[in-house]
Amino acid sequence: MKFEEYPIKVSPIPSDEGGGYMVTVPDLPGCFADGDTIEQAIEEARDAFTAWTMVEAEDKGSVPPPKSYSGQFVQRIPKTLHLRLAQRAASEGVSLNQLAATFLAQGLGRR
Repeated sequence: MKFEEYPIKVSPIPSDEGGGYMVTVPDLPGCFADGDTIEQAIEEARDAFTAWTMVEAEDKGSVPPPKSYSGQFVQRIPKTLHLRLAQRAASEGVSLNQLAATFLAQGLGRR
């Protein structure tokens, strides 16, 4: 397995806790690192990944593969909301899926 095959999560560390950035590998419990910059934290996470996977392979004989995500999920919504989304998508000249994905990405970006 390669580091690049696993999703990572980058989070700022509050200044009262030392500042910098924390990088975790959610698919590998306990695999994390930090650094003063995002780039440094990712490089440290790469080293942590190497160490984590070596220990895991020694202890358990294998390393869990990255989780697979299909990029698809189903969400039931009220008919009126579906109608409003479909109308908005049509008025913007995009598919309903494209519009919903854009709204979700914008919402996640605000957090």
